[in-house]
Amino acid sequence: MKTRTRSAAQTRALGIAVAALLRPGDLVVLAGDLGSGKTTFAQGIAAGLGVDDPVVSPTFTIVREYEGRLPLAHVDVYRLDRLQELYDVGFEELVDGERVTIIEWGDVVQRVLPADHLSVELEPGALPDERLVHVHAQGRAWRDRTERVESVVSSASSAEDG
Repeated sequence: MKTRTRSAAQTRALGIAVAALLRPGDLVVLAGDLGSGKTTFAQGIAAGLGVDDPVVSPTFTIVREYEGRLPLAHVDVYRLDRLQELYDVGFEELVDGERVTIIEWGDVVQRVLPADHLSVELEPGALPDERLVHVHAQGRAWRDRTERVESVVSSASSAEDG
């Protein structure tokens, strides 16, 4: 499933729409180059989960946790030198079923991620604020929500066309 957003506000709005589908224990894996909109998308998810605190990239802290209608852990693995460091920050506890977890640069640690996750790849479009967003629901936990994910992505495409 893919869509296009034409502004940071639209990228956040897509994150808000995706948040409505999330359940405790869900993992959202964000991929894309620097400046592709990963944190902007994560801000949308956080807003959709009712997080009131400012959401910033956890690049240097690795993990930031927030309270909303569901607890949220926001992880950035960009600066990790070794895969073991992911476990050192308590990764297994972060994906224990209690909270929603977002992992920026998640494609880097793909081989250790649970099979059930929502994968979101963002890439710059032709215009400065335009983003191409590819969304893939993976695993059993997402099987019953795939149609709703498709609907959210399709609605984002329709909204930007209109």
